[in-house]
Amino acid sequence: MRTGLKKYQKTTEIYFNEASPTITVATHNTALKKRLTAYAERWPDCCKLVEDDSSLGCMTFEVAKGRFCFRLTAPYSVERREAARRYAKENHCAGKLKNP
Repeated sequence: MRTGLKKYQKTTEIYFNEASPTITVATHNTALKKRLTAYAERWPDCCKLVEDDSSLGCMTFEVAKGRFCFRLTAPYSVERREAARRYAKENHCAGKLKNP
């Protein structure tokens, strides 16, 4: 979708506080919008679309606080990357990893 916004203007904003039972997610990210839309359709008690600003390509959702998370992962060590690379070569996984 062409919105006239530059890439750096297309943000994802996550708002929450300790008192509210919901988290507000406003995003331009197409993959995240699709995931949140599907989630809202399947579990409407846990997630709902509250605003769809089609002109800017932004959608805003409210998600129950216990249902949303983001994950921080530690960077892989050189040894771990090399072991994964060897495993992929030995098991012919290289193509599978790039195109799931």
